[in-house]
Amino acid sequence: MNGQVLRMSGVTVRRGEAELLREVDWTVEEDERWAVLGPNGAGKTSLLSVAAAQLAPDAGSAEVLGEPVAGADTTELRSLVGFASSAVANRIPDAMTVLDLVISAAYGYLGRFGEEYGTVDYGRGRALLNRWGVGHVAERRFGTLSEGERKRVLITRALMADPELLLLDEPAAGLDLGGREDLLGRLGTLAGDIDAPALAIVSHHVEEIPPGFTHVLMMREGAVTAAGPVEFAMTGENLSETFGLALKVERDGERWSARAV
Repeated sequence: MNGQVLRMSGVTVRRGEAELLREVDWTVEEDERWAVLGPNGAGKTSLLSVAAAQLAPDAGSAEVLGEPVAGADTTELRSLVGFASSAVANRIPDAMTVLDLVISAAYGYLGRFGEEYGTVDYGRGRALLNRWGVGHVAERRFGTLSEGERKRVLITRALMADPELLLLDEPAAGLDLGGREDLLGRLGTLAGDIDAPALAIVSHHVEEIPPGFTHVLMMREGAVTAAGPVEFAMTGENLSETFGLALKVERDGERWSARAV
């Protein structure tokens, strides 16, 4: 695998006459942290669905952890990929407790169905919840959580199975300023951990790229407009092409911002 956890070549995804993805090339190495940027309808969520082995391309090839997405045993493959998104959140019964939700992810389930879990499972689940600042909600029902708590619980769940690739679809969406900055700080800490999995997050906003992220991929209308190391690819020209508006990029340390010219 040569350190590659994800490789897409010419990936195209169609829905009827529409092309959600158009000939996308993307390679992620095990030590890379990627931000995927683009406007609504750019194909970002479809891209992550292919990367999570939840959607097979109609054309081109996609390999996750060395296994082809098309024709692979996706049940086993998905267990090696941590995935958090609003689609996952919408499938969680409101009455499910947070700890059960997190622990069940270690066995590929979305919730508990009478299984017995051991001390090790409970210990890891609680430790992860504490690490992400939500240990105090372990016994609460998922439906009672705030948006910020839900986001962090979903990330905890995605990490429970110790994945080799972690994919987060708009992890900061809907958060207030304090909640966003707290989450981005925790993601930045994760990005700096050499034992952490390869990371890719989707966002609409340059300001939501956590510190420590190494690469950026930009998309518009299903196609890649720019990709590469963040310090080279994050330019006003690339962002302007991606969002269809003249934009100026500014950098402050490891954080980025953009505004209209």
